[in-house]
Amino acid sequence: MNVLVIYTHPNHKSLSYAFLNKVIQGSNENRKITNIEVLDLYEEQFDPVLVFNENKRRRDMHIDPKFEKYREQIRQADKIVFVYPIWWGRPPAMLLGYIDQMFASNFAYREKGGLIPEGLLKGKSVVCISSMKGPTLYPLYWLNNSHKVLMRKALFQYCGMKKVKFFEFGNMESPKGKHDKKLNQVYQYFKSVAN
Repeated sequence: MNVLVIYTHPNHKSLSYAFLNKVIQGSNENRKITNIEVLDLYEEQFDPVLVFNENKRRRDMHIDPKFEKYREQIRQADKIVFVYPIWWGRPPAMLLGYIDQMFASNFAYREKGGLIPEGLLKGKSVVCISSMKGPTLYPLYWLNNSHKVLMRKALFQYCGMKKVKFFEFGNMESPKGKHDKKLNQVYQYFKSVAN
């Protein structure tokens, strides 16, 4: 199994970075994972700004040579892992800019003329590991689970990826946030995951 980890946090001393390290550690100890590749969007200096004009058309995003390296990473991945904080109830703008440009028509999905497109990333699975300052149940009760709905339904399922797992951790700025327990939960998952 090939794993692509997309890490989105500007600070390598953050809790998000600790989660990234647990993903790597667990994956390296899992005999079913043959390759793990990490894309650090901030370190990569990925440009999240979406540009369309007379020279750059939206319908050509799937063949933009600027993004071929990233498209190939997605093509090769059996499992795509996103590690990011929740800011203002959603992923960071950097990650959303990556999604806007990478999950393009005729690469991630294809219009068929009906209500639902054909997902072109079928067979891939997804894991989202996110952390936030607020309580764990805050997104469910206050925001109608908008983060999970956005990621699962509006993005992954739309592109054909049906198997989606969330690790959504709250109270992460509290000394009672049980950081070690949550880090170990992520480590154990990647150490034993089969697909």
